[in-house]
Amino acid sequence: MALLTLPRHIAIGTPAEMGRSQGEHFKGLIRAFVAERTRAARAYLRERGIRDDSALLALGRKCLTAYKAWDAEGHAEHLGIAEAAGVDAAELFTAGNYTDIRDILALPVAAADSEGCTAVLIPAAHSATREVLAAQTWDLNPGDLDFVVAVQRKPVQGPQTWSVTCAGCLSLIGMNQHGLAVGTTNLKAHGSRVGIPYLGILHRAIRCGTLKEAGAVIEGARRAAAHSYWVADRSSAAEWECTATSHLRREARDVPLVHTNHCLSAPHQAVEGEPASTSSRARLARMQVLVAGTRPGLDALKAAFTDRSDGVDSINRRPEDAQGTTTNACVVAVPARRELWACRGAADRGEWVRLGFGDSRA
Repeated sequence: MALLTLPRHIAIGTPAEMGRSQGEHFKGLIRAFVAERTRAARAYLRERGIRDDSALLALGRKCLTAYKAWDAEGHAEHLGIAEAAGVDAAELFTAGNYTDIRDILALPVAAADSEGCTAVLIPAAHSATREVLAAQTWDLNPGDLDFVVAVQRKPVQGPQTWSVTCAGCLSLIGMNQHGLAVGTTNLKAHGSRVGIPYLGILHRAIRCGTLKEAGAVIEGARRAAAHSYWVADRSSAAEWECTATSHLRREARDVPLVHTNHCLSAPHQAVEGEPASTSSRARLARMQVLVAGTRPGLDALKAAFTDRSDGVDSINRRPEDAQGTTTNACVVAVPARRELWACRGAADRGEWVRLGFGDSRA
């Protein structure tokens, strides 16, 4: 089987210009992505007894309005993408942030599902090369695999960034030219509200100069829904387990940190929207075993993401598992080298590529 390749695009200029560049380049993919996410959202809501197709988009429009007031640059880029691709800006925003926006609508009546990602932060003292490492899988709808891309942004102001995301979307997992890396895993907790969805938060955090600044972005945002967010730089790594209204921070100092898709803190467990799935628990335990008592390096983390020890509940999630979720991308960040290694699809089915910043260290 041929390895899946990762489409890449370089966007240069003002936020609006970078948006239009992406919209023009990925026009066909973006239109198909909106259609696929709309289909997936409709099926998800139907399973939960919600048949008002307009309700999700109405919430998406309100969140887009909130985002405009919170991050004018990100909003301008998003509008540029939508305009050039010929899609409605609110529909694209709703499609990209659909897990958060659907939780505002559906979480009170949601049935448990098995979606989710696996993230791990390795402190320098515990890595093979004495460098901080941050890595994760990104797992969601099997249909999203067709739309995974990497975008390098070269803005007229602010740091250059690389992001692995879906065509037409703002930053998801990525790194800037200073070596600041960001990522997330999805959580579900009561209290979801109109606010800033996760892609908007990540797109703002990736433009920060320091871990402290990025942490302030995550903590200070009027978050729409629950997520764990991680940030890493050349000397440190931390994660924030967040509901819409509260956050708890952990630092990767003495041991590696692992997070999947259920809350680990007691206060957040008390407001979780559904019980932890067998998949989330199995992936958390497996990754903890894989990095415990070892000094993993880049290759070891790539290998960990291929693990199939737990069958359909494994870290490496495949379409043929028929769980409604598959691994759509894998990423390993090495902040000290300003390198982001990424593959489209599962770690053993995608071509790993190095996303770097050349010799520019501005």
